[in-house]
Amino acid sequence: MTRLRIALLSYSTKPRGGVVHTLALAEALAAAGQDVTVWTLGRGGDSGFFRPVRPDVRLRIVPFPDGPPRETVGERILRSIAVLGAAFDPAPYDVVHAQDCISANAVGGRCVRTVHHIDHFTTPELAACHERAIAEPYAHICVSAAVATELADGWGIEAEIIPNGVAYGRFAATDPAARANWRSRLGRYVLTVGGIEPRKGSLDLLEAYALLRAEHPGVRLVIAGGETLFDYRDYRARWEERAAELGVEPVVLGQVPENELPSLVAAADAFAFPSVKEGFGLAAMEALAAGVPLVVRDLPVLREVFGAAARFATTPHGLATELGRALASGDPARRSAGRALAARHTWDAAARRHLDFYRSLAAPLRSARA
Repeated sequence: MTRLRIALLSYSTKPRGGVVHTLALAEALAAAGQDVTVWTLGRGGDSGFFRPVRPDVRLRIVPFPDGPPRETVGERILRSIAVLGAAFDPAPYDVVHAQDCISANAVGGRCVRTVHHIDHFTTPELAACHERAIAEPYAHICVSAAVATELADGWGIEAEIIPNGVAYGRFAATDPAARANWRSRLGRYVLTVGGIEPRKGSLDLLEAYALLRAEHPGVRLVIAGGETLFDYRDYRARWEERAAELGVEPVVLGQVPENELPSLVAAADAFAFPSVKEGFGLAAMEALAAGVPLVVRDLPVLREVFGAAARFATTPHGLATELGRALASGDPARRSAGRALAARHTWDAAARRHLDFYRSLAAPLRSARA
């Protein structure tokens, strides 16, 4: 079968969900014999990704210098689009596949687009970019049926549904000494990954943790990750003020080295995922691979993805209750179901489905390149 020349485009080298997805998909496509190049922006002087990438995946990291001191988020997004668009040449590729709003705008919509989740921006520049990144691509992929339904209802677009894979082996078999090191440092803890921001439901989790401590006073709340393009300083300030009012002191780790993340996840007593908007929940699926009890916000997309493997809650009180039950019981049945669920989500299977979809678009691909 013909080897495809595939360009996957992302917006950053940092470990956000869409970037993790892009690299894992690129490596699985290369392992399947395809010619794959990943394009992205190197922010802050970055010349490589947050982790090593297998050598048969070509990397094109476009330097993205710091902007002026008063550059707004909207201005930074528009400059990101301009810089990536000026550097990218679609001519060598059979497939141009954008993974986010910035990269879809950078290629002028002449691409396949994965819609991981649908945002609702109020900043005019961001709202316009978001709209173009959905309306202009000639083919669409969604990582869950719930997001595909949003796309159909809002834009009349029919998307191919291809769920995420998960690096099951990395999280299912972690170093006991590394896990013990995290336990020695942190004690018993509830973990969340994704930083402190509105979409991640951070304030609700803070309220839930304050309630949880009444029954489990020795359990800590640990927050990892948080690399983002957006300016959440005001939200972070409200979060810190509220933590002081509640008398709680969560452990904020920030970005954790890639080789240390699996053991951090596996050593947790429970994993909290209170996001108010998600497309799949890759970090939560990694927690299931590690055998960690999972509590998520009760959203249709998370019901679809996690089913019987997770506990669900809507309010801070509900989150506290379900986290408490997970801590008390250890959730052996859900943990077993979670491991089995995560093991089924392989990147090899995701790559095969992407290839089938790319090849089904042979005529549109030729037209778009022309």
